[in-house]
Parts: sequence; C-alpha cells; structure tokens
Amino acid sequence: MDAYTPTPRPCWIAGHPEQGVHALTVTHPFDGSEVASVAVPGPDQIERAVAAADAVAKEFRATPAHLRAEALEHVSRGLAAQAEELAELITAENGKPLKWATVEVRRAVSTFRFAAEEARRSGGDLQRLDTEPGAEGRVALVRRFPYGPVLGIAPFNFPLNLVAHKVAPSLAVGAPIIIKPAPRTPLSALVLGELLAETDLPEGAFSVLPVGNEETAALVRDERLPVVSFTGSGPVGWSLMDMAPRKRFVLELGGNAAAVVCPDWTDLDFAARRIATFGNYQAGQSCIAVQRVLVTREHADEFIGKLVDAVRALPTGDPHDPEVEVGPVVDVAAAERITEWVAEATSRGAKVLTGGGHHRTTVDPTVLVDVPHDSKVWAEEVFGPVLAVSVVDSVDEAFAQVNESAYGLQAGVFTHDIQTATRAGAQLDVGGVIIGDVPSFRADQMPYGGVKGSGFGREGVRSAMNDLTEQRITVLTNVSL
Repeated sequence: MDAYTPTPRPCWIAGHPEQGVHALTVTHPFDGSEVASVAVPGPDQIERAVAAADAVAKEFRATPAHLRAEALEHVSRGLAAQAEELAELITAENGKPLKWATVEVRRAVSTFRFAAEEARRSGGDLQRLDTEPGAEGRVALVRRFPYGPVLGIAPFNFPLNLVAHKVAPSLAVGAPIIIKPAPRTPLSALVLGELLAETDLPEGAFSVLPVGNEETAALVRDERLPVVSFTGSGPVGWSLMDMAPRKRFVLELGGNAAAVVCPDWTDLDFAARRIATFGNYQAGQSCIAVQRVLVTREHADEFIGKLVDAVRALPTGDPHDPEVEVGPVVDVAAAERITEWVAEATSRGAKVLTGGGHHRTTVDPTVLVDVPHDSKVWAEEVFGPVLAVSVVDSVDEAFAQVNESAYGLQAGVFTHDIQTATRAGAQLDVGGVIIGDVPSFRADQMPYGGVKGSGFGREGVRSAMNDLTEQRITVLTNVSL
C-alpha cells in the first residue's frame, strides 16, 4: 500500500481554495524538518486570479464602508482566536523564536483592527472655495479612490504582519489585492486567505498565490495590476520598478539601522540591553534591527563591555523554546553569507569581541569593533545577528556616520537632551528617528518607511491607504455656506 501523502494546503484563487499544478514543501529553518506542503497555482489559475481582481475592481471600490470594516474586524478576531497556533506556525516556517512570533501575531491583530477603524472614518473632506473672489457658493468635496487592484509582494521575515500591512489597507480602501508571499514562508498568508474567505467580500477581492519568484515579473508587468507594493531587498525592488516604470510602486527596501549613544545618556545598562536585544531579535532579520552602533568616546569602554555581556547573555537555540531569544536565520546560505561578511571585515582589521561563527543556520550573535566603513557589515544590510561598533568623538561625528549610509530607514538616538533630539529629527536622513531607544521600535499605525536606498512610500495603515489611492474632487455650486 502506498504511504499516505497529505493534501497540500490550498492556494486562494479569487477567494476560493484550489489545489495547484504542483506542491511546494515548506521546511523548518532550524532543523530542516518538513512543516507542510502548499499548492502552487499554475498559469491558468494565476490568470483567473488577475482577471477576477480586474473585473471586480469597480464594484469593490463602491462597496459600503461597513462591509469592508466588518471583514477586516472578522480577520482581526480570527487571528486573535488562534494566536497560539499561529505563533507556532510562524516559528515553524520562519524560524523566529516563539516569543517574537507571538508578538508578530499580536501586531497583525492590531493591523487589521486599525484598518477596520480607518475604513469607517475615511470619508473625505470638504474644502471651502469662497476664500477668493469669484468662488462664492462653491465647495469642494475631496475624496480618495483606489488606483485599482494591488499586487502585494511580501518577504519571509514577518510572514504574517507584513502580509497584513499589504492586505488590510488594500481592502480598507476597496482595492482588490493579489498577495504573493515569500516562497519560504507561505503558510501565514494562506491562513489569512481562510479567514478572508469567511467574510462577505466580493469574489475576486483577494487571491493568495504562493508562486516562485520567477513568476513575479509577469505579475509586475500586468497592466491590470496598476499598483505594486513590495517589501524586500533593494536590488530586487528597484529591478521590479524598472520592469513597469509607469506603475504606482510602494517600496520598502530595508536598511542598516544605526543606534547612537550620546554623551548625556547615563543609563548604559539600558542602552546595552536594548541594543543587544534588538540587534539580534529575529536573528537580526529585520529591516530595522540594530546593525551599526555609534558611541561617544567618554562612554566607549564601559558601554562596549556592557554590550558584549548583554549579547553573550542572550539565549540561543531551538526557536520553539519560549526562553530562546535568538533563533536561526532563514537558511544555510544566509548563515554562510553572514559569516563570510564578518570574515571579510576581520581580514581588514575589525576585531571580534564575541561570536563570529555559525552552526548550520544558527549564527552566533556577534559584536565587532574597528570595522572599516566600506566593509559589507557596515555599509550593506547584514540581515543577521551582527553589531558593528564605532567610537566617535562627538554627536556631530555620529550623525555624519549615520548619514554616510546608502540606506535611510530608521535610527535610534539615546539622549535626554531636547536640542539633540530635535537635531536628530531634522538632520538624520532616515524615515524615522526614535529618541531614547533603538531604531527597531515600530507602531503599526504610524507612518513607516525610508528614504534613499530604503525605498519610498509608507506602511502604517492610514499612510498605506493614501499610497494606494488618488485624490478626486467634486465641486458643488450654489451652496449656502
């Protein structure tokens, strides 16, 4: 008798579950064990998903706000109801420690709730036009309308919440969305498909296509998908934009976030713990994980010692262990690349104070000093548990080094001085400055995104809704004001 083979988890084509032309096996990054198999749609199914999104676009944007809000609230409640199981699923497909997977689920619950609230309150604005002669009795109704169906391309590092940040704003404004999750981590997006299928959204409002990256180009070029929202690496993001330069793009392309410890900051233990934790959480696989640390000379010796101690104290190992802080990176190739970058820096004079090696997919949390500023671990996005420390003589020098980067997502500045804080906000070439903490802080309702090589456009539900829509005005005449 043949061995039993479980049916792959279905993909979602225009709101309906379907099996695909073949199956994708999802493996656990920590030990390589098989987690699940997923149905991969074929060309005909992809075409039906795109055609359905295009066909329903005008109907969907005209749906009442309560229908969209109720659907988003249903997803939020559904995620909350299965939070523990979802956290385990994220850990299994992504490898992030269970404690961080639990945080991700909680954030996704909030993201859909915020979107439901915004769907209800997004009604447009009235603007008086009689402020100038000749426009008496006129008023403008300013409203926003979706450009059309959205192609959302999500990365592996936050397989639930970064998908949520594409799905929730799109549905809130009445734009159909086709989600392409990362091939390594499609399971969380498919759970969202299950929850969305339980709502009253019209057919074609959503599809979840766990296809390989080789299918992405055709979707990006398809004129029926006028908006592309991409989160991932810079080279990939810019290349996608080059394929369809007339489309509306939202690009979140990562960074190499810096934390500055200023001379007025006295709680070095707090700064060291926060930087150690958020340089290594998710194994450093976050666009705003701390990578570069700039500390003024008067604090340098004491702070670096505390930082190394804090990094060494972080529990590593099996991400399903609730005590583990640092789990594996996504695959062996990533682990090897990270350690090669560390070796490149040390060959040029950098010193390893702790870490530097890896075992299979687990990279040892690493602290480096004396790192050349043109080495990869300083100038590029490591996307791994590596901290590079630079000792500076002044805050001015620290800010200059932050701005040397080709990226500009977020920065953290440990200071109590209001003048230093306001200078940081004005002078640092980043999308967000976090005062008194690491650059890794993010609230899901706030505008989030970068400048320079970190892309453009903003996530954060309301900001994303604006990026997916355009303003249109209706001028009313002979109105009593």
